Amino acid sequence: MTGASRRSAHGRIKTSTSGGDLLRSSPSIRRGKGKELVSIGAFKSNLKILVVLMLLGIAIIYFVINRIVVSHESQKPPRVITPFPAPKLMDLSMFQGEHKESLYWGTYRPHVYFGVRARTPESLVAGLMWLGVKDDMYVMRHFCENSDDLSSFGWREHNGRDFGSQELVENDMILETSFVKTKGDGSFGYGGDWSVRIDVKNKGSNGDAKRSAHLFFYLADEGGSVLNLGQDALDFQGSSLLVSGSREDVGNWQIHLRSENQLETHYSGFKTPHLYNLSDLVQRNLALQARKFGRLQLSDTSEDSSNIYIFQISGKLPFAIDIPFVSGIREESSNVEKRLTSLAGLPLSDLLRKKHREFDAKFTKCFNLSEEHDSKTMGVGKTAIANMLGGIGYFYGQSKIYVPKSSQSESRDNFLLYWPAELYTAVPSRPFFPRGFLWDEGFHQLLIWRWDFRMTLDIVGHWLDLLNIDGWIPREQILGAEALSKVPEEFVVQYPSNGNPPTLFLVIRDLIDAIKTEKFIPSEKDEILSFLERASVRLDAWFQWFNTSQTGKERGSYFWHGRDNTTTRELNPKTLSSGLDDYPRASHPSEDERHVDLRCWMYLAADCMHSITELLGKEDKISKVDYDSTAKLLSNFDLLNQMHYDKDHGAYFDFGNHTEKVKLVWKEVISENGHLSRQLVRKTSGKPKLRLVPQVGYVSFFPFMSKIIPAASPILEKQLDLISNRSILWSNYGLVSLAKTSSMYMKRNTEHDAPYWRGPIWMNMNYMILSSLHHYSTVDGPYSEKARAIYKELRSNLIRNVVRNYYETGYIWEQYDQDKGTGKGTRLFTGWSALTLLIMSEEYPIF
Repeated sequence: MTGASRRSAHGRIKTSTSGGDLLRSSPSIRRGKGKELVSIGAFKSNLKILVVLMLLGIAIIYFVINRIVVSHESQKPPRVITPFPAPKLMDLSMFQGEHKESLYWGTYRPHVYFGVRARTPESLVAGLMWLGVKDDMYVMRHFCENSDDLSSFGWREHNGRDFGSQELVENDMILETSFVKTKGDGSFGYGGDWSVRIDVKNKGSNGDAKRSAHLFFYLADEGGSVLNLGQDALDFQGSSLLVSGSREDVGNWQIHLRSENQLETHYSGFKTPHLYNLSDLVQRNLALQARKFGRLQLSDTSEDSSNIYIFQISGKLPFAIDIPFVSGIREESSNVEKRLTSLAGLPLSDLLRKKHREFDAKFTKCFNLSEEHDSKTMGVGKTAIANMLGGIGYFYGQSKIYVPKSSQSESRDNFLLYWPAELYTAVPSRPFFPRGFLWDEGFHQLLIWRWDFRMTLDIVGHWLDLLNIDGWIPREQILGAEALSKVPEEFVVQYPSNGNPPTLFLVIRDLIDAIKTEKFIPSEKDEILSFLERASVRLDAWFQWFNTSQTGKERGSYFWHGRDNTTTRELNPKTLSSGLDDYPRASHPSEDERHVDLRCWMYLAADCMHSITELLGKEDKISKVDYDSTAKLLSNFDLLNQMHYDKDHGAYFDFGNHTEKVKLVWKEVISENGHLSRQLVRKTSGKPKLRLVPQVGYVSFFPFMSKIIPAASPILEKQLDLISNRSILWSNYGLVSLAKTSSMYMKRNTEHDAPYWRGPIWMNMNYMILSSLHHYSTVDGPYSEKARAIYKELRSNLIRNVVRNYYETGYIWEQYDQDKGTGKGTRLFTGWSALTLLIMSEEYPIF
């Protein structure tokens, strides 16, 4: 309209100046009319400027606001490293007060042969090293290593709270380490006092000449606080103050050395923020002294402001030392000597005997093993629970989460750091996997809750507090410098698109069933309900993460993300997120896949969530998901069979883009530097097509493990036949992980990857299958007797083989050989292999 007015006014002015008759008539009117036209033109010109200025102002305001918003958004952490916005479980009152203090100190350093720390990020840390002998040369023992040739090591007794007794068998000597803590009337320090006894003796009694042993006991302050060396640390006369200090958590503290044996002591002090290289520092110090003076002893020197002191304690075998720690020392109190005396010598011996009796009594009460088990079998059962509890660790740090470099313009890294977090957790194996694994932990807690359900709630709570805003939990927790030092760099970064079996639902469901069967007294039930009340929102978010990020194309289908569809080096691309690593799936990964194991895990999770909502009386308040309907969908037998059942094999299979015609062949390739080399690469000779993946193995039995199959269904008989067929899965030592008739049975996945879940016997899956055999043997149906017979024989085979291996090798193993039953993989695998104890006691979850 403004433009049209301008053109109209301009036309009138032009006409008035060219018409002479009009100019000569009515001059007064002509002046007034011209003035009016000029005023209108000026007004409209000003209006134009005003509008332009207004638009410019709006643009500036929008720009400023947008910059503010963008700046604010850029200051917010990316979603993947943003904590879930809900009250933390570890802030519950049940985890404060006496409970928290009772767990403050412990043997929470599973990666070392013996170590003590507190459940706090920057703790006082104690540990043990010693010189062993290998090939007539001294070697330093400190970190648990698979490569170390110890005949045996591990906890013989441990109650998870205030007592543990361990035996470490060297080539020519035995070390027994004991830990105990007390909270007496005179102890004012948080967490109380504790003491360590180390008993060193010759292996056997052959009367050989006595040899010397060199122990190295250390104390470090992770926060860097200066430690004070005791004045009599070098002049040992039966009792010495080694080191002292002061901390906000425990107040003034001291640690002493006491022994009735003739000993020689030396020390060295270091100022360093790291502990993972401590054994290297000690060895360098010893080597320098040996070169200079020809003596195998520490230098008796310390760096300025040392926060670590190592004490060398040497003597002729046998000898024993006690190392009491007292805290909360007050100047006005004179009871320090009394407290020290109670934690050394005969009083300590009495206390350790008392704790031993209490451990035996609790073991009998918790697991109630029948008289069918002999003393050797009972001994393995005690070792299983002791090492599970003794392997619990406390970690603090930040996980590394994968983020593409392109999304981080200011960083060269391909990861972001998770928020600083603590984790209290059991570990699968002290020498090889001394850190938290998400899917392992659910199996661990099936055992631990039967010993101490409050410890289980504490551990599960720590894991759930790691949930991010999207409902994802990193599957492997590598927290802190010591943990990082044990893991190859390529395995450190966690991928937020990848999950892990949600086995925490397994133990939560087990606790709910225990409530329903009245295994808890009312006050214990209330604690569990209080925990579930707060945990439910996190569990719901965790479920929904799976239910949105891992869903397949068909309703009610799921597939594990993270498989590599570009690799040419793997015979069958691994599915690490499933926990079953190299178990064969579809040969060509795609989004068309349907994984039957994940579908069954989701059924467990939905059914567990439905049980929680019923138990809390909040069917409509916890989630938008109708868990009852979801559980019914995922347990729909007909739909399951349509998606996953193969009538010809009588088995359940994955679905995907697959061909059986794949193999690894040697191929000559030219590397980037121009050198010719040979590599094993995959060769596909058949075109893949969408189909069921014909691999019978552990995955095939997830519907059986989930108890979805009706007791009267002929398909159940098919499962029983597959399980008991000696040509397929059955062995005298347990069920093998993949059918002996499979095209992938015991095949390497790459040049460097030996078969892992392609034949060897694994205890967690055998336990779950055994649980279902037990179930189907007790419910009415035509196959109950058949299930009972298979159950009895499989249970007997598993127990006998684990016990035999333990007494032959000194260890419980990660897996067992499919042909001979011998232990394989990593030793001292007292994670889910410790489920042997629940097999002995016939305690099974309702899955």
